Parts: sequence; structure tokens; C-alpha cells
Amino acid sequence: MRVKLKINGKKVCADIDPDMTLQKFLRKQKYFSVKCGCETSNCGACSVLLDGKPVLSCSVPAVRTQGYEIETLEGLQKEAEEIGAFIADEGADQCGFCNPGFIITAIALFREDPCPSDEKIRIYLSGNLCRCTGYEGQMRGLIRYREQRRAV
Repeated sequence: MRVKLKINGKKVCADIDPDMTLQKFLRKQKYFSVKCGCETSNCGACSVLLDGKPVLSCSVPAVRTQGYEIETLEGLQKEAEEIGAFIADEGADQCGFCNPGFIITAIALFREDPCPSDEKIRIYLSGNLCRCTGYEGQMRGLIRYREQRRAV
């Protein structure tokens, strides 16, 4: 089966197995920020933006992405570095495995709402699992990021 889509602004045309997930397809395309943490849609490590909306790529059949735009962390470096620095400053990047999912989710959040409430940040982060630090560091980092943006 053949699929045509855009990944990080680049047109891609590839053969895929009909049952391949978007997560496996992206890894095959060498987008290694897209992790496989659970394969059950519970951890958020595989988060990507599908036409600007965060999705769990382990739950999306690759064939369903025909004609869509996918953004991974590799294509969002400027935004990712900025947000990631705030998260790291709060000590919430111990092993780093979950960071791509958290950062993708945060990028989607701040694109949707440049000044989200604490509650909205919590809601967005609720789909991401961090086995090392929990969520408080990520929460503090995103609150600081929001406050810095507010001050500019």
C-alpha cells in the first residue's frame, strides 16, 4: 500500500503495510524522537502533531495519514529548544525518554492558547507519562515558560 503525506514540510511517498502504525512508519523514516513507550496509547511518548493537533502515533494507522501534515520534534527544533530549556531548568529531564512527547504536547498547547491556565496545562500534560520525575517539574517549567512569554 502506498501513502503520500508531508513530514516536517517534506513530501513523502512510501510503501507501507496496511496495519502499520504511524509511530512505526515515522521510526522507519528515521524520525527517532517518536518513541514507543507502551503501544497502548497510555504514555504519550509517541506524540506527534497531525495537521497541528497532538495525536498518539501508536494509535493512528499510517494509511489514515494520507494527505496530512505530520510534525515531529525534528521539525520543531526552535520551539522545542525553548520549551525544553524551561523543563530542563526544573530538573524534569532525567532520562529524557518522555521529553519529546511532553514538548510536542506543550507546543500544541501554546499554539492553541498562548497563555493557558494552570488547569489547562495539567489537562494537556495528563496524556504524558514520566516514570522518572512525575509531572511537577514539567508543570513548573511550563508555568515559567508561560510567564516569560507573558512578560515579552
